Amino acid sequence: MRRLLLAALALTLVPAALWGQKRPEALWYYVDNEDAWTDLQKHIGGIDVLAPDVFGVDSLGVVWGELDPKVLTLARANHVQVMPLIVNKPFDYKALHVLLSNDGAVRRTVDATAEICRRYKVDGIQVDFENLHINDRDAFTRFYRALGEALHRAGCKLSVAVVHRPDELAGPAAYDRWMMETWRGGYDLKALAEAGDFVTVMTYSEHTRRTPPGPSAAIDWVRQVAEYFLKFMPPEKLSLGIPTGAFRWYVSQEDRIVPEMARSYSQGLSYAWAMHQLEIHGAPLVWNDQYKTSYGFFPSGGTWQWIFLEDARSFQAKLDLVKQLGLRGYSVWVLGPEDPKTWDVAGRRVAGR
Repeated sequence: MRRLLLAALALTLVPAALWGQKRPEALWYYVDNEDAWTDLQKHIGGIDVLAPDVFGVDSLGVVWGELDPKVLTLARANHVQVMPLIVNKPFDYKALHVLLSNDGAVRRTVDATAEICRRYKVDGIQVDFENLHINDRDAFTRFYRALGEALHRAGCKLSVAVVHRPDELAGPAAYDRWMMETWRGGYDLKALAEAGDFVTVMTYSEHTRRTPPGPSAAIDWVRQVAEYFLKFMPPEKLSLGIPTGAFRWYVSQEDRIVPEMARSYSQGLSYAWAMHQLEIHGAPLVWNDQYKTSYGFFPSGGTWQWIFLEDARSFQAKLDLVKQLGLRGYSVWVLGPEDPKTWDVAGRRVAGR
């Protein structure tokens, strides 16, 4: 009896937040290259949903692409859901406007996407329409609702990847105005959450080739974006975007744009290659505990190069945030360039899930 009482007392000391806490849903994006395929075979046990980036759509609503049968077979054998992307390649807002404003093009897109679900017997589709103009907000919502109805009839789930947005207002600079006009303002977050099964927020690309050097996803900024999205949807419908790899900022000179134009630019790197670059230049890797990110910098020809990278520690910080906010899970862009230790942090699927 005494043992039973002690056990009961111990259970009362467990934080309430830990009771019944499910492992966050782990969605990983997949692109068709050797590194991604190698990683997929090695780490399939740590993935709940695989999202291959394989289908595109043009301004006429013509959908093209195909799923690698070996990827599909591997996922099914390991009980991993498959949710391929449909993307408005190459993120041209004018072409996207033509698509969304043409009823025939919308119908072709909806019908073709539903056929993909039936033919490949996948679990769902994720829409990744970017460079969506603010004036096309309502048109995109109508398209997404129609697609949701068609996919749900076909027995498929629907999700959407949405560009980050940390506030209701655009921000202080012309860059922020441009981001709101053509990248952030075109998504009706509440309506999209209601029409589909979940929303992935792309909480990365905080800094890009268009900005000064900086982290891809500083944790305070990630939290701000996630908390803004939670104003429009319940946490069980939100998946937090997490980046892998690194970015290197350097001076670029591009004659094809404007003759003799030089500017700051960035290049994506794998974690392994980023660490190699820092090592050969003798640059120490610095961890910033406030932003939960690692970086290094070094001189090169009279200017400085900067590398900001995502490692297992930064992944852990974002995973902790997912749990703190009670989110559905996380969506990782992308398989291949990650820090190998990330998988130690992410863990594996619970047996029988």
